Amino acid sequence: MAIVVNMPRLSDTMEEGTVAAWLKKVGDKIEEGDILAEIETDKATMEFESFNEGTLLHIGVQEGETTKVDELLAIIGDEGEDISGLLNGGGNASAEAKEETVEAESTQEAPAETAATPTASAALPEGVIVVTMPRLSDTMEEGTVATWLKKVGDTVEEGDILAEIETDKATMEFESFQSGTLLEIGLQEGESAKVDALLAIIGPAGTDVSGVADNFSASAAPAKEAPKAEAKKEASKAAPAAASAPKKASAPAPTPVTENGRVYVSPLAKKLAEEKGINLTKVQGSGENGRIIKRDIENYEPAASAASAGKFVPSGQEDFDDVDNSQMRKAIAKALTNSKFSAPHYYLSVEFDMENAMAFRTQFNSIPDTKISYNDIVVKACALALKQHPQVNSQWFADKMRLNNHVHVGVAVAVPDGLVVPVVRFANEQTLPQIGAAVRDLAGKARNKKLTPDEMQGSTFTVSNLGMFGIDTFTSIINQPNSAILSVGNIVEKPVVKNGQIVVGHTMKLSLACDHRTVDGATGAQFLQTLKGYIENPVTMLV
Repeated sequence: MAIVVNMPRLSDTMEEGTVAAWLKKVGDKIEEGDILAEIETDKATMEFESFNEGTLLHIGVQEGETTKVDELLAIIGDEGEDISGLLNGGGNASAEAKEETVEAESTQEAPAETAATPTASAALPEGVIVVTMPRLSDTMEEGTVATWLKKVGDTVEEGDILAEIETDKATMEFESFQSGTLLEIGLQEGESAKVDALLAIIGPAGTDVSGVADNFSASAAPAKEAPKAEAKKEASKAAPAAASAPKKASAPAPTPVTENGRVYVSPLAKKLAEEKGINLTKVQGSGENGRIIKRDIENYEPAASAASAGKFVPSGQEDFDDVDNSQMRKAIAKALTNSKFSAPHYYLSVEFDMENAMAFRTQFNSIPDTKISYNDIVVKACALALKQHPQVNSQWFADKMRLNNHVHVGVAVAVPDGLVVPVVRFANEQTLPQIGAAVRDLAGKARNKKLTPDEMQGSTFTVSNLGMFGIDTFTSIINQPNSAILSVGNIVEKPVVKNGQIVVGHTMKLSLACDHRTVDGATGAQFLQTLKGYIENPVTMLV
């Protein structure tokens, strides 16, 4: 069955997009994850990938043409399928096709009574707008509400910040495109949902929108989720009953817990347990529904040691914490897995003499109000070397290889949730202090989750430095579609041979990971030779 693909919202402020290039043509086979087109937003030109499989049956916006978000972009379906019905209706083809798709899916997959349920697009009360989870990055599939900046009943003006949304790349502010009163919040802080799921409802004050939320949930939620929800509901109801059930004499019943894993315990009992160092999971509660109370703590005695009976029993206890994967962690896992298993990686390792670089940095930083790092020197040296070796500054696409004439260096930054790669643009044209300031600013934004998608897009090469953590050498996974990534280790003091004599020296090991589809071994080696010249004689970068 044909699927309508609409113009996506690829940035938080995007209202319309321009097709810069189609990477597929009508009749081509499409796999999930294939890049359909390059779309120019209000912030950057970004790749748009397909979330569906089939044949590209129709292109609704030609290269260079512009259309509003959610308007018809393309249609994907079975080869030879008749899509004339989806195209009839001119400018409203997108909306009509979308409704027909939803209606057809609900008719095929749901029982008769479900098919009759109104969809989210059914008649809304006058002035009411359904706000859905936005797509705030090109790879975002779901989002988490980090913070609501408005509450139900608040007046909302167009441009007001509604909430902070955690995407797969950063936590971003989401502004309202409508004015009215915030009538309902569909996701609480900390909850996640897929793109286009119900986020909030805005409309005239006092409007009853309970039916709108119910209808939206009924039409948007997959049928297969119902049994899960029901099972969870039943488990929730059963928990108190299980807690008060008769206990077998052979083994004590487990300590009752709430739905989210907390122990039922009175505040006084909890305080006493903390003072005495008692693990509450070991205490059997005697209060209502198994609640742990004061006397349970006062009367608690640890189990008799088996060692006194002539046996040795380990005192350790198996324990673990389950941590839900963040949107960023999911995105990192997907991107790096795709890169590792699709790009044929190979690695070139070198060791550079750092004596001149150390002296250069000391002299440079003696200038008032100037501070550069070794990483800044590496970034600048890479940028200059890349201009001489465009093959290493290239990118691989399914139907072409792109040799970039500009140099945008991505700098890997570790953050609590994983790793982000902000981009220093036109790094070859910037001075060392400018690169240092840019890297510090981007790293600060990364750690505070304030990076914008535009600041993380468009790298042509990546530098990953773990030297500050004492790592001597390591290899990295290429940040696709780039062709290479440089791993930078620690500067090590060691014996070296100079002029036939063993002396104390300082060296640094680097490893270049290359995509063999674009960078041959000799090409990578030549790049490293050029890089060696700049890093071992950094004054040449100033000429």
